[in-house]
Amino acid sequence: MSMTYRGTTALITGASAGLGVEFARQWAERGADVVLVARRVDRLEELAADLERRHGVKARPIAADLAAPGAAAALHAELDTLGIPVHTLINNAGFGSHGPFAAQEPAQISEMIQLNVAAVADLTRQFLPALVADGRGALVNIASSAAYQPTPSMAVYGATKAFVLNFTEAVAYETRASSLRVLAVSPGPVRTEFFDVVGTPDAAVGRMATPAEVVTATRRALERATTPPSIVVGLGNRFSATASTLAPRRLALTVAGHALKA
Repeated sequence: MSMTYRGTTALITGASAGLGVEFARQWAERGADVVLVARRVDRLEELAADLERRHGVKARPIAADLAAPGAAAALHAELDTLGIPVHTLINNAGFGSHGPFAAQEPAQISEMIQLNVAAVADLTRQFLPALVADGRGALVNIASSAAYQPTPSMAVYGATKAFVLNFTEAVAYETRASSLRVLAVSPGPVRTEFFDVVGTPDAAVGRMATPAEVVTATRRALERATTPPSIVVGLGNRFSATASTLAPRRLALTVAGHALKA
């Protein structure tokens, strides 16, 4: 079965900015209804109105803090009550920080793990059975090129994205007999608000991509006859990811430490 947009609904987290906005735009352009989830409801409402006006789709904004325990179950229950089925789930919400691990705020570390790891697993578990049963859409989890090696100065962020990569590839294997497309997407630095939250440009290693480049690469992977379990976006990032997996761990660690100015 081919990837379907029209007549389906895509749930997109982190939809108030950056990649989330671009995912919503590209899916809506192709006729998909969208559910937009983030904390900033004003931005969601503005985006929803724009998508409905431009593309004639249904766009529902839902304000939610996905880092809160139980948020995934609450979101699933809300959509079930509203009678909104989800055919594609795009787990895009996440954030990072830069600096020595010992200097990081414990509360920020916990929130990052909750949002980047627990929320991805929880949302996937809540929606995966219906996604597999329908089979027209996709499960997309946003990892990072940071997932392919240890990342000194971004120790927790890199580790959370390594979880997303390995978790998604495992789910792709488990659901391989279905027509659902399951994909982990690993971009390098992207021109979004991510680095405003991180607080330093030192976290950006390599060429800065645009959200459109990342989302277009994601769509093209999903639209292949056989969708791979994961992609790395950008030629330089693919080279670095491959080199990191082939190099001795100590060497990969040293190179990453210098690149991230640890």
